[in-house]
Amino acid sequence: MGLREYIIRRLILVFPVVLGAILLVFAITQLIPPASRAMLYVRNENDVRNLPNIIRAYHLDASPLEQFLIWFNQVLQGNLGWSRVGRGPVLQLILSKWPATIEIVMFAAPLIIFFGIYLGVLSAVYRDKPLDHATRLFSISGYSLPSFWLGLVFLSLAYTLTGATITGRVSSDVDNIVKNVYLWHRWTGLYTIDGIINGRFDIVLDALKHLVMPVAVITIINVAGLIRLMRSSMLEALTKGYIVTARAKGLKKSQVINKHARRNALIPVITVSGLMVAGLLSGLVITETVFAFEGIGSWAGASAVQLDIAAVVGFTLFTGLLFVLSNLIVDVLYAYIDPRIRLG
Repeated sequence: MGLREYIIRRLILVFPVVLGAILLVFAITQLIPPASRAMLYVRNENDVRNLPNIIRAYHLDASPLEQFLIWFNQVLQGNLGWSRVGRGPVLQLILSKWPATIEIVMFAAPLIIFFGIYLGVLSAVYRDKPLDHATRLFSISGYSLPSFWLGLVFLSLAYTLTGATITGRVSSDVDNIVKNVYLWHRWTGLYTIDGIINGRFDIVLDALKHLVMPVAVITIINVAGLIRLMRSSMLEALTKGYIVTARAKGLKKSQVINKHARRNALIPVITVSGLMVAGLLSGLVITETVFAFEGIGSWAGASAVQLDIAAVVGFTLFTGLLFVLSNLIVDVLYAYIDPRIRLG
């Protein structure tokens, strides 16, 4: 099977998976009593007294099949409900808050993957050497650190060094500019990218300054696990027969490691990296909360605490779609790295 046929087959399989995720989310919402779901539409005391009428008006007492068809039709139209926490349509809030999360992940993910693979390979190649011990110590330490604690440490250090608390996406003066439609044109919602497009490099620098600590926290916490996985995968690859054969043929050490061992050791790392990036893109609840970064994670966390059902359901659908797409990308990368996968 060629690469194109393999990709087409994987794309076709995405649709039943997405439908299954939607059915699962709907089934979970059915566990919530109709009266609780009807409270989403309550705006005053008079509505509370008319709760039975609200249940009938929104078909919350209808059969599960009828409720699903109504709800699914709304989803197809982009209507995911109204968020009490965000005070707006759920889909609109997701699209407006996601760029903040994307901006952190855009800088953190490449660092995590690069250093995870690079340090993992070095640790395996120099097994039981000082470099291996140092890398493993860093990995274990980073894996054990709570993100909220590390974030607070960085905030304290920043305040000690600069005398200012660096939180939010940008400083207050810049925030007034980016919210002014006459001074700022929103293209992507990413301040670093939009700043370049708008020719405001002062805003780009301000946004980068506010990104340093969140990116550092996410990178340190997540790179630790990737290093350990890459190290163990690389150690296993170095014991394979084809590596012994390559060495026996007199190939250079760099060729054996980079061309043969590392390429095969990357397969499990790709899986974890794909799921990790999808997890990061679906929200950094703790990190965004600590640094007052108004991303999708902080909004989802606040919605869950305040029982904002529409927001939680919409966020769940969004997260499920992200993971489905990440798995698709991982499958394609599999086939590119190891052709045996698509031939199997």
